[in-house]
Amino acid sequence: MVMFLVLLFALVLVGCGNKESEDASNANDNNTTQESSTDNNSTENSSREVTHSLGTTTIEGTPTKIVTLYQGATDVAVAMGIKPVGVVESWADTPYYEYLQKDLEGIPLLGEETQPNLEEIAKLQPDLIIASKNRHEEIYEQLSQIAPTVVHQDVFDFKGTINLIGESTGKEDKAKELLGAWESRVADFQTKIKDKLGDKWPISASVVNFRADHARVYPAGYAGEILTELGFKGPKNITEDPLPIVLRFTDKESIPQMDADVIYMFYIEDEATKKTLEEWTSHPLWKELEAVKNDQVYRVEEVYWNFAGGILSANIMLDDIYDRFELEK
Repeated sequence: MVMFLVLLFALVLVGCGNKESEDASNANDNNTTQESSTDNNSTENSSREVTHSLGTTTIEGTPTKIVTLYQGATDVAVAMGIKPVGVVESWADTPYYEYLQKDLEGIPLLGEETQPNLEEIAKLQPDLIIASKNRHEEIYEQLSQIAPTVVHQDVFDFKGTINLIGESTGKEDKAKELLGAWESRVADFQTKIKDKLGDKWPISASVVNFRADHARVYPAGYAGEILTELGFKGPKNITEDPLPIVLRFTDKESIPQMDADVIYMFYIEDEATKKTLEEWTSHPLWKELEAVKNDQVYRVEEVYWNFAGGILSANIMLDDIYDRFELEK
């Protein structure tokens, strides 16, 4: 009988212990849920300080109504899974570049990149504006009165644009992903082009643009910096340090400045430009260029090589280069 009572008492103690353990577990689960909810609210309600080319901007919470005021910012926003509420007009294929049309269909246009319409921007009530110093410095204060505005130095620096948008929108991980994928592709190209060209690599490249009344070479800028990153040398006869973004030539005696092992050129199809193209490419100095003599002059698409200025267009440009060297992507 005594033994029975001892066993009964032990069972009661075990039951109470299990109940207390269960209650404690439930309390911990509730605390965890509450903490998780608090963390989410903290993310949504937190603010961040973003330092950019024109100062420091405070951004509250996670922006959802974003306006992009230069081509590269629009490209990068799409690449990051962001659908802007307003964009500036494209330089060609208006209103949007063909490769972005599906993603931007129906999005309001806010005027030209060089002169965005402030009234139309304000109507959208954005919570973040992405601008560029070399385009929008004079209207920065007005933009900042409409919404928090962050500004990148150059419209063609797509890596800087990725980092700026990533930090401003809380998408730093996506920014790292995009940059990491790009760096992997660059490394892959460098390996394959060295294997193919051997001791001939690196070769020089020149980006040439014909206009209605002059010609241009882009030693740096968007395409020039991508070519440099890939390992190409610049035009043979341009030695300034740092390299200029663009050189404008009105005199055909400047044609030797275009010389390189390979020339990538673009131009629009209008009569005035065709006339310039014919006059310059029929000149004796043109025929003396290394790329011309070796049949290494290629026409490329200006949207991807000059206008678009983003990570998506950079990858399309790199695809083009892979194809021209018959390298496996």
